[in-house]
This record gives sequence, structure tokens and C-alpha cells, in this order.
Amino acid sequence: MGKWTKWIWGAIAAAPLAVPVAAHAQSQIDLTVLDRDMVGARAQVLVLGTVHLREMPKSFKPAALDGVLDRLAGFRPEIITIEDEPGEDCDLALRQPAKYGTDFCTAPAEAREATGLEIPAALDEVRKTLKAWPAQPTPPAPAQRRRLAALFLAANEPVSAYVQWLRLPEAERHAGDSLSAALVEQLERLGKRNNESIQIAARLASRLGLEQVHAVDNHTGDKIDVPDIKPFLKALEAAWASGAAALDAMNKREEPLKAAPDLLPLYRSVNDPQSLRVLAEGNIVPAMRSPSPEGYPRMFVGGWEVRNLRMVANIRETFRERPAARVLSIVGASHKPWFDAWLGQLQGVDIVDAAAVLK
Repeated sequence: MGKWTKWIWGAIAAAPLAVPVAAHAQSQIDLTVLDRDMVGARAQVLVLGTVHLREMPKSFKPAALDGVLDRLAGFRPEIITIEDEPGEDCDLALRQPAKYGTDFCTAPAEAREATGLEIPAALDEVRKTLKAWPAQPTPPAPAQRRRLAALFLAANEPVSAYVQWLRLPEAERHAGDSLSAALVEQLERLGKRNNESIQIAARLASRLGLEQVHAVDNHTGDKIDVPDIKPFLKALEAAWASGAAALDAMNKREEPLKAAPDLLPLYRSVNDPQSLRVLAEGNIVPAMRSPSPEGYPRMFVGGWEVRNLRMVANIRETFRERPAARVLSIVGASHKPWFDAWLGQLQGVDIVDAAAVLK
């Protein structure tokens, strides 16, 4: 073998090693330091991991959240995001049910009848209304709030509609200005729901003088496309069951906290780093280790990541034009590790320690 032949074969043999080394070197670029010389204040983002209040004991009363609300009010958020689907996504899903499913959105028929507006037109009216909204100390008239509440309902943004309802003086909470009697009943029912978007986000937004909350959930990328959903669910449940011991133990420890008249200790526990680690590992580790020949549990992980990525992007959009905003994102605790990690990689963004805020 001549020296050139040896060199060629040597280069070929070395090539497979050279590619991953180069790729690995590129992956080590630390994007989090690119803003080290930035000008201006940084955004402060607090992610509150929450239990789903619909799963609370029957003894639950919204007043049990007062301590949590007091701590969150102390953070002084200017933007609040919630784990609800935006009206725009609902419109997309309603128009393409075969692709996106029918599980997470209902057409706002009563609000459409009251306002004469489909979701896209209602969203446009909401944006125009808020841009022209009277600034303090000139408060908007009650009629303007009733109209805006109706528009939010037609836009399939019911939690923001409820914020407007709460901001009305009690004597002004009645039908009129596009807010029909049916919509008033809808808002009154909303206020009685055991739902963190209502009992934490809407109440807090009203208390702080905010006009809306921002729905950021997204299910457009997590509908698993498999021939038969039953084997998929069976494989996923089997995977989770194989790694449920730590999660079960944590849930058992938190049961008494859920029944307490003050839920602040529960929220401290839920947002504790060790509790979040148990949630993250219980959700993902067994799925990635599953021997499912079809890879069903790993498909779930892919959908989970798509959902979280799109939610994080939606959160980022809420303060794109307000780069120094104080943002509170209220989301099911299982999402919080992903939110903290990915939001924390964004330029000019600091993640606020939820445990410190809840002290």
C-alpha cells in the first residue's frame, strides 16, 4: 500500500470521528451570555407551578388561595399568562377538527350571536379596543367594559372576559352593550369554577388593574397520529406505572396540604425544586426507557416537547414589545421545569425563583 493510499484510508477512517466532534463543538456555544452587555432592564419572568384546582377536594374554597394571591401581588406582574388555549388556536382547531381534534375548544355560539362576530373578527375588535382603551386616571365607562367582556367571549378568551367582569362595580354587572343575559350567566358560572385561570389569574389581574390575561396553551402539535390510540395509551400508562413510586409518595405527602384552609404551604411544596424534579423524572424517564417496539411513549415525549416549546414561544410573544416586563406565567406544575429552562435561555430574561416569592 503506497503512502497516498494509506493517507486516503486514514482520512476515511478518521472522518466519522471528525463530524460528531465538530457538531459537539458547535453545540457548546452558550447563547445565554450573548446579552451580557445589553442596555436596559431585563424582563423578570416568574413561573408559578400550580395544581389543577378542578382536582381539589370538595372542601376547597377560593379564599384558601388568598395567601398565594398576596405573594403573587407582591411580585407586581404586568403580564399574566395562563394554561388555556388562545382564541386564535381554537379557531384553527374548530376549522380543521380532523387534524387537531375536538377536545380542547368549543365554538362560542352565544357570544357570536350576541356580537355578530366570528372568532377572528372578535379578536381584531379586542385588539383595536385595547389600543384605544382610556388611560388612567380616566377610567373606562362600565358600558365599555361590558362591551369588551362580550368581545373577549366572542374571541374565545373567556378568562379575560371574566377579568373585565370583575373590574366592573357590582351594580354594573348586568346585561347590556352586547353582553346578553346568556353571556352574563356564562360569566357568573365561570366565577364559580374551580380553575386556576379563574381563581388565581383572573382574580389577581383584576386586583392589579390589568385588563386581560394571556392564554398561551397549545395543542396543535401534540395530537399523536397512530393507527389505534388504545395501544398507544396502554404503552404509555405501562411506562408511567413502572416509574411511579416517587411520584405516588409525593402526591401522598401533599394530600393533607390540599385539604388545608390555606393553600400557601401546598404551593410552596409544589414549587419546591425537589418536587419539580420528581414530576419531571416521573413524566419522562420511564417513557424514554420503555421497551415499546413502536416507540409509543417516546412519541408522547415528542408531543410534550412540541407543546411546551410552543407555549414558551407564546409567552415570549406577550412581552416582545415590552422587553423589561414583569411576567407571571401560571401553569400546571409538570410544565414548570421546561418553562424555567427554556424561558431562561432567552435574551434579556431572568427567571424569578418561585420558592422565594412564596416564602
